[in-house]
Amino acid sequence: MSTTRRDRTEAAVRAQRTKEARLRRRDLALAIASPVLLLVLWEVCARALIIDPRFFPAPTRILQTGIEMAASGELWSHAGPTLARLLVGGGLGAVAGVVVGLLMGSSRALNAALGPLFAALYPLPKIAIFPILLMIFGPTEVPKLLAVFITTFFILQINTVSGVWAIDPKLHEAGRAYGARGFNRFRHVILPGALPFVFSGLRTATGTAVVVITAVEFTGASTTGLGYLIWNSWQLFIPEKLYVGLVVIGVIGAALTFVITRSETLLLPWRRR
Repeated sequence: MSTTRRDRTEAAVRAQRTKEARLRRRDLALAIASPVLLLVLWEVCARALIIDPRFFPAPTRILQTGIEMAASGELWSHAGPTLARLLVGGGLGAVAGVVVGLLMGSSRALNAALGPLFAALYPLPKIAIFPILLMIFGPTEVPKLLAVFITTFFILQINTVSGVWAIDPKLHEAGRAYGARGFNRFRHVILPGALPFVFSGLRTATGTAVVVITAVEFTGASTTGLGYLIWNSWQLFIPEKLYVGLVVIGVIGAALTFVITRSETLLLPWRRR
């Protein structure tokens, strides 16, 4: 009897795994098919002049322009600085935001001292702060890095504090019961409990930082970067290069988000789906 029940259980597990694998293949096919169909529709409409190709050039023309820009090095001369600004400014801002968020979430006094100040500073548009940074540091790399730093710092600080506060009190009690004090309490209770919120903040901060650095590079303070490429292409009315810049920005944002998501899967195995 137990053998029959075990066989039925194993068969049910195999069937569930087969269903999940089929659903994953379907989801992947839909994820690929949707943009491909959109591009095909765009190509057909542009070639049939249903849409104005001066403003919406065919995807094949955009692709050809992108290949030419990559071969000449022009694309990398803009993509490289944008990526560097995101990684350096965003990375430093994320680390600082997590550290400050952990301290504020763990210390009632520190949160009382800094919470109202950060709550007042966070809603300020980061683009509006950029002219002040330019006045202080001049048209150098520092204002651009600081704009990204400030953006990621506040998002990570808010999410990390929320993560610390969201930890179940029973986990704190369990930690105390097992003698978790000081660094051990931080390592085994606070940090693991806050990490899901940290990764959620990282994904949000990545998208916001891409928007901010693109807007910052629109200004005359920059002659490199994908934002500058888009703005300059608009001024010179070269829509193919404009779309190339948009596509590369989207690819960079998607790639960074993918890295963050994979890192979350590896570091937080209990949250795997």
